[in-house]
Amino acid sequence: MKYAERGVRSVLITATRGQRGSAGDPPLCSIEELPALREQELRDAAAIIGFDELHVLDYEDQRLAEAARAEIQPVLVGHIRRLQPAIVFTFDPDGVNRHPDHVAISRFTTDAVAAAADARFHPETGPAYSVPRVLWTPPITPWDAALHDSLDELPGCDYVIDVSQFRDRRVAALRAHRTQHMSINRCFFSRANVDGILAREVWREARGITIPVRPLDDILAGLRQTD
Repeated sequence: MKYAERGVRSVLITATRGQRGSAGDPPLCSIEELPALREQELRDAAAIIGFDELHVLDYEDQRLAEAARAEIQPVLVGHIRRLQPAIVFTFDPDGVNRHPDHVAISRFTTDAVAAAADARFHPETGPAYSVPRVLWTPPITPWDAALHDSLDELPGCDYVIDVSQFRDRRVAALRAHRTQHMSINRCFFSRANVDGILAREVWREARGITIPVRPLDDILAGLRQTD
């Protein structure tokens, strides 16, 4: 949201539709209807946040780790070479909560970033492109990070971004995932410090130029800004 208002393009690529997850309590749809509803919820949330593009890959929820590397790699490499992003965001190797799909997409994304920089991989997807910066989710959850007045001394908190002015839009984006209301309430809205949770974004530097001080307050620091 913050960078969209500055004219920075952002693209979201998600590998599954969450079709093996919860339909809510009480259920908002049948199991057969869940993939389409989950995708629509994602599209609604992405529109609220301000993504310029959203791409949903057709992999099965909770089985992403079974995807063939030879199949998913050229798809992700193609997106990277087409978009030429200044930053790629993905989960850390533990996937935040060790969800197997989170762990898998972290591995596939990291692999694709390296492959995209090597012209020998998938030349049909375009010229090689080296991503300047890769950011991971940090080794602390948003709800735990909100308990700290200062994150300066916590390892892995390399970028701390003030997004407090976008609180209402962040709430709306979270609430758009109606089938996931139980986990969203548990992690965010049932907590006394929900305003603190929603006030900051924290990211960890996985790859990029050496940053002069940690944490920085701008994920684009040291990079050319692109439209």
